[in-house]
Amino acid sequence: MVERTVSGSAIKVVSKKSLCGFFTMTTLLFMLSWLFVLRSTRSEASPNSNLFSSYSNSDFDHSVQQQKNVEEEVEPSFGNRAILVDNIEAAAAATTTTTTTHDDKQQVLEEQGVKCKAHDKAVLRVFMYDLPPEFHFGLLDWKPEENVNNVWPDIKTKAPHYPGGLNLQHSIEYWLTLDLLASELPESEAPSNARSVIRVRNSSEADVIFVPFFSSLCYNRLSKTGPHEKRSRNKLLQEKLVKYVTAQEEWKRSGGKDHVILAHHPNSMLDARMKLWPGTFILSDFGRYPTNIANVEKDVIAPYKHVVGSYDNDQSSFDSRTTLLYFQGAIYRKDGGHVRHELYYLLKNEKDVHFSFGSVQKGGVRKATEGMRSSKFCLNIAGDTPSSNRLFDAIASHCVPVIISDDIELPYEDVLDYSQFCIFVRTRDALKKRYLINFIRSIGKEEWTRMWNRLKEVESFFEFQFPSKEGDAVQMIWKAIARKVPFMKLKTNRSRRFLRSLYGNDMGNKSITTPANFW
Repeated sequence: MVERTVSGSAIKVVSKKSLCGFFTMTTLLFMLSWLFVLRSTRSEASPNSNLFSSYSNSDFDHSVQQQKNVEEEVEPSFGNRAILVDNIEAAAAATTTTTTTHDDKQQVLEEQGVKCKAHDKAVLRVFMYDLPPEFHFGLLDWKPEENVNNVWPDIKTKAPHYPGGLNLQHSIEYWLTLDLLASELPESEAPSNARSVIRVRNSSEADVIFVPFFSSLCYNRLSKTGPHEKRSRNKLLQEKLVKYVTAQEEWKRSGGKDHVILAHHPNSMLDARMKLWPGTFILSDFGRYPTNIANVEKDVIAPYKHVVGSYDNDQSSFDSRTTLLYFQGAIYRKDGGHVRHELYYLLKNEKDVHFSFGSVQKGGVRKATEGMRSSKFCLNIAGDTPSSNRLFDAIASHCVPVIISDDIELPYEDVLDYSQFCIFVRTRDALKKRYLINFIRSIGKEEWTRMWNRLKEVESFFEFQFPSKEGDAVQMIWKAIARKVPFMKLKTNRSRRFLRSLYGNDMGNKSITTPANFW
């Protein structure tokens, strides 16, 4: 009996030792296998370790120091009013594919602020279609000389005149085309040394393809049908434009994704936009566009040309501008413009507020100029569309804009912080009783003067002129287009992914149709 007990105990001891040894061996093998996996993974990743870091240590230290410098320069004020937007890498990516250097960052910083360099290293290369004059300067009654096969005017002698009045506010097509033509002139003959763009004759060398159709002018002049016409010339020209552009090899090559198309007037290109939507539109806002036809990711918002004159040698002050808040324009509007007449009833009895109907007729521009220059704040309220020329008239008059338009998009906002010189108020807040007037009255002299000074610094970004000057609206728009180029190339390359598997060696370009979910 004793022997059986001893024997059983021995078996138990042996079993425990065997299990312990087996567990230890399994654990060691498991640890060794993981060490092997980790080692092999690290060795594969180490050659490309730079992929996981966008900055070297020196770049990071420089960025931290740069951010500290910006923070020290920005004076405190209510809201987020940083002078510069931290978009250095995004803006620099449009002009170079190499690592961002200190000089490149400094160039972008200067572009975002007030100072601009006389010569940018990167120039946007643009191929422009030689459309017949009926699409551009022919709309200004320009005709080529007899027996001269040329579709463009000789801008060295005289550029065709653009009509004044409200036509001017959507005239960006005119200024951009003139600047593109001037870019071909030798430096000794060039009217300006501002060079953000250059015209190239070989489309394969171009960053973008420019469609020189004066669509806004066409709408303003030719949208009404004549007594014996079934369709307006505006519609007919759009049809001819679509037929011409979509037949070009440049369009077929990219499906139109690298094309720049001007449609600044909200009602311009109403028909053609349905066929040319893959291109990049130059617009005043997105108010009358579905998001799959036009959006802030794909397209460029450009400023209106202000109608009031520029306020040169402005010696005014907070105290000398006796009107607190100014608005003159159409009060009863459709769509989102209902807020105008609601605000009118809220503000009409305030003694230092000017809120009245007005137009460009009967001295309206002169009255608006005088009123804005004598006012501290100028209302920019949504009308038929989210934007209006009134904002840019206010900037030109150094009257701090008060923007009440929830869906507004602003030019160059990726590099320019509007909260430095504008006041933004949500519509629902502005319509609360006494909310708006109390808020405006709470802004003191020091804060207003800071915004007023900033207005004078940025006003050149919204000036259209020929010859163009460095840092004016023409150059800023070209740079905004340049910042879209990487996205254009991304879209074009993505669209080519499955062409070979679908069409074999015959990778012909298929026509682009209207999106299925357009309506």
